[in-house]
Amino acid sequence: MKRHSSLLIGIAVAAAVMLAGCSSPATTSGSGGSTGATIEIGSVYEPQNLDNTAGGGQGVTEALSGNVYEGLFKLTDDGKVENLLAKDYKVSPDGLTYSFTLQSGVKFHSGKTLTSADVKYSIEKVTSAKSQSARKSSFVAISKIATPDDKTVVITLSSRSISFVYNLSYVSIVNDTAKNLLTSEDGTGPYKLGAWKRGSSLSLQRFDGYWGTPAKNKQVVFNYFSDATALNNALLTKAVDVVTSEQSPDALSQFDNNSAYTVNNGKSTTKLLLAFNDKVAPFDKVLVRKAITSAIDNKKLLSSIWGKYGTLIGSMVPPTDPWYEDLTKVNPYDVTLAKKELADAGLPGGFTFTLDTPNYDPHPAAAEFIKSELAKIGVTVNINVITADEWYTKVYKARDFTATLQEHVNDRDVVWYGNPDFYWGYNNPQVTEWVTQAEQSTTTDEQTALLKKVNTQIAQDAASDWLYLYPQIVVASSKLSGYPLNGLNSQFYAYDIVKK
Repeated sequence: MKRHSSLLIGIAVAAAVMLAGCSSPATTSGSGGSTGATIEIGSVYEPQNLDNTAGGGQGVTEALSGNVYEGLFKLTDDGKVENLLAKDYKVSPDGLTYSFTLQSGVKFHSGKTLTSADVKYSIEKVTSAKSQSARKSSFVAISKIATPDDKTVVITLSSRSISFVYNLSYVSIVNDTAKNLLTSEDGTGPYKLGAWKRGSSLSLQRFDGYWGTPAKNKQVVFNYFSDATALNNALLTKAVDVVTSEQSPDALSQFDNNSAYTVNNGKSTTKLLLAFNDKVAPFDKVLVRKAITSAIDNKKLLSSIWGKYGTLIGSMVPPTDPWYEDLTKVNPYDVTLAKKELADAGLPGGFTFTLDTPNYDPHPAAAEFIKSELAKIGVTVNINVITADEWYTKVYKARDFTATLQEHVNDRDVVWYGNPDFYWGYNNPQVTEWVTQAEQSTTTDEQTALLKKVNTQIAQDAASDWLYLYPQIVVASSKLSGYPLNGLNSQFYAYDIVKK
């Protein structure tokens, strides 16, 4: 089943970094290939539409981010932030005013020259009331955007935002006069949109008028598959050259120790969550959430789905985040402890709840596992299988759920637990205060210390059950090089890929 609508949320807080000029992301070596090649990419993440502010989903980020659309800054495959459309910038001593100077000679695919008005429009598109981008809350500190000339953008904040530049790397700059962005595009990237055949493929063609280093291939085609088996068969039959993220660990034996393929185990930021509605009984009680968490053998679940791959983390923060700590022992797998916590919460006989479960892998299998585990402590789980669109409407927007399964793909997204209005309803005023203070920090050390406190507290509160961290397995033909290994936040930069 498709996993194309994994929730692309939770960008927020990041460490302040020194920014350098443009450079390629961390990839395999990309030398010695043909610049006239077509690269066939296999994926299960087909876009819903082509606009990330209109619910386009994970597939938009994978195919278009960095390839068709660019930001003022670029988040590289190894998590660094670099200048892109912003040539340079200055920050006022009080940290409230950012002045950006744009690169020269940048043109949109339509031929229009990039101006400050396009940047202003693009940011306001993300933050508008009708925007469906969960990232818009990352920019609540913006109080004014000025464009004194075509090359300059001045943004005034109401409060310090140490992650402001990092957050801007997620804003795609679009032509302010562009229309029909649900099915077309007008970006500044090294590729322009070719053809989108819904349910089948999306092609990108090298843009000859690109302002930066041209793409190393002539065309890339994202081929979409409905399940992992079909995806792997396409790779085996050479219908595709690379799989962006392997979905079937059982199939890896076909590629391991096979000279025709390279199996890469990169760094993932995708967490599989059992998310409770912390505002709804009985999950409004910390002890109930802790009991459920301790009753589920996450290690066994991970092994049953991914074998030797994947990681247990115990909280929302993956090892690639600066504020990571191993918190797997905070709520250990312990059925006896779980029964005691349930009894102490006033529910010695257990209870029944409905688990809203997306219909794409691995959620149905994970739901059945959870149901079996919780039966051991007298808790009955009714599994309600829903589509990705139903999940977005029912769970994310309407908050009409008791518990749900979902993937969260972004790095540095622990800050969402500081937002009481987020879909899972977690509300700890101390955590909210720490998140606010972290964002207003003047040093990365201060920010890191505060977010470690956040990470520990949400684990102690069992705000969710972070079942496991996905592996990031990219399988490719051995003739291919230059592809990204980590795919942080589901980006898949294609411009350095070459084929022998």
